[in-house]
Parts: sequence; C-alpha cells; structure tokens
Amino acid sequence: MKFIFDAHLDLSMNALEWNRDLRLPIHSIRKGETSMQDLPDRSRGTVSFPSLRHGNIGLCVATLIARYVKPKNPLPGWNSPEQAWAQTQGQLAWYEEMEFQKEIIQIKNSQELKQHIKGWEEKLLNVPLGYILSLEGADSILSMEHLEIMYERGLRAIGPAHYGPGTYAFGTDSAGGIGEKGKTLLKKIEELGLILDVTHLCDQSFWETLNVYKGPIWASHSNCRKLVPNERQFDDKQIKVLLKRGAIIGMAFDAWMMIPKWQRGISQPKENGLKIESIVNHIDHVCQLAGNSNHVMIGSDLDGGFGNEQCPSDLDTIADLQKLDKILNKRGYSENDIKNILSKNGVAFLVNHLPK
Repeated sequence: MKFIFDAHLDLSMNALEWNRDLRLPIHSIRKGETSMQDLPDRSRGTVSFPSLRHGNIGLCVATLIARYVKPKNPLPGWNSPEQAWAQTQGQLAWYEEMEFQKEIIQIKNSQELKQHIKGWEEKLLNVPLGYILSLEGADSILSMEHLEIMYERGLRAIGPAHYGPGTYAFGTDSAGGIGEKGKTLLKKIEELGLILDVTHLCDQSFWETLNVYKGPIWASHSNCRKLVPNERQFDDKQIKVLLKRGAIIGMAFDAWMMIPKWQRGISQPKENGLKIESIVNHIDHVCQLAGNSNHVMIGSDLDGGFGNEQCPSDLDTIADLQKLDKILNKRGYSENDIKNILSKNGVAFLVNHLPK
C-alpha cells in the first residue's frame, strides 16, 4: 500500500461546523447523522482519522477556513473579520486538542516532515497523522501582525481568497484584482516564507498575484478548465505559468470539478459515470503539458462541503484513494510516476519550502 499525501482537507470545519468526531469510524459518523437534514452531505461523509489510516494517508494539509462576507454578499460566512478570526482560533484549538490526544501532529519544518514520514513507515499504527496547517481564504487576517501570530502557531500555507469578493483578493465566482491590501499581504507572505496557495483566485487576481509574488506557489486543489469549462479550474496558460514557477497542482475530487455539466443536488455519480478514474484525465492533462509527472499531487478536498453524493461512485471513504495506484498503472504510469503523484511531488515541495 503506497504512502499518500493529501494536500487539502477541511478537517477542523468538519469537526466544529459539521459537529463530526473524526476519531470515529466513518460508519459511526454516518449513523449519527441519519436523522439530520441541515446539509446535503449528512450521513454521506468520507473522511475520518481511521479512514485516513486505513488508506495509508499519513500526511495532509489541514485547513482553517472562515470567510468574512461584506453587506449585500449573499454567500454564507461571518459578518465581521473579527468573527472570522475567532472562528479560525476555535478551529486551531481543535487541532491542538487532537494533538494532545495524540491523534495528529503538526509539522512546521522540513526536519519534522522527514522524521514523521520515517516514523510513519516504520510504525504505521502508532504514529499520529501528520498535518501542515493552511488558511483557506485570508479574510480572517485582521492585520499583518495577526499573520505573524498565525505563523508562530504553525501556519505554513495560505490562500488569499475563497469564494466571492474577499478582503485581499477576489475568489471563485467573482471578478477583480488584488489592490493595495492584497499586495501588502503578498509581501508579508513572501517575507515569512509561507507557501502561497493560488487555488480559488479569480483570473484577474491570479495574474496580478503572480506578477507581484515571487515566493513558493502551489495550487492545493484545482483541476483543468480544458476538461471542465469553469473559472474555478485552471486554463492551460495558467497551468503553464505554474509549471514554469515550479508549482505543484493538487487534484480535487469534487464531482463538478471532475466532469463537465454536473448539476449539484441533481446529478448522481453512478448515473453520470463518475469514477475515480475520471481524475486521471486531469492528471494526464497536466502531465502532458509538463512533459513529466513532477507537478501533480492529490488535493482531494473530500468532505469539503460535500460527501459521497458528489464524488466518484467507487469512492466510499477517503481510503479508496489507494485505488489510484492500479488505475494509474493501467493508464500507463510507471511505478515512479505513481509515487510522484501520490506523495513524492508534494513531499519534495514541502521539504524544499518549509523552514529547515
């Protein structure tokens, strides 16, 4: 069973906002939600600590997420940046408690990363799950001093925006640039040596960001616009500039990002022929543009506001990411290519760009 690194999981959101005890097996979490109808993915979750272990997913990027929504913004979120900040602090407190319970361990530098992977390979059942802390959308950063506080508490990656217009950039389903606040944020990100996550940036903010920021870049969970025509995905020009900058692109398993014409709440995975193999089309596309397998990783985003009603029909839990091994092999990928995609690319990127 190959080691897997997942570059995007909203663990704390599921724990605090979805009220899921991720220490439980998936079937127990689902059973506890059978009478709940507040969210479309109730009783359909795919991620828990036992399922991560079962799938040999010993390392992930785990997020903090709290969007500030300005007046007249119809998106769900917090009504002030201060509330958004407080929400991220609650999420961070959950990660810290799970560390105290020895379920997970935060990785802050490259030496800790190397030690974790070595320990995981030697003592699979006894080593906590490793995580790198990321902030999805920077609306909760009230000032650059707040970003410094988060860096000291372990933040190692950050995306300037999520959905809609943000404080520092425009995200998915909106249009606009980064402005002076965005430039100030990018300067501080570069100064601290954080990894910049360009996922969710609208096209204008994407290009303005890359013109300003010169530090390490990745896209934790973004697929290919050539296959799924939507601005949420990257077009070939964007992918090529990311490749030139040495970025790694994570493949997301949200149905509407995997195949075209998916209608959320209407389309069904099995009836629409959505399988894990569908993501290989996106992997192929990036690899063909790159001429190698060195710029792709997994950023599943599983349970990122959706469950198995909106992911491949042959994926019951996140442990089924292991099926990619045989699928990629059948599609002609070498053993080394497969290891690159499942973990080596992302791990090597982290070793190079985390503090030493």
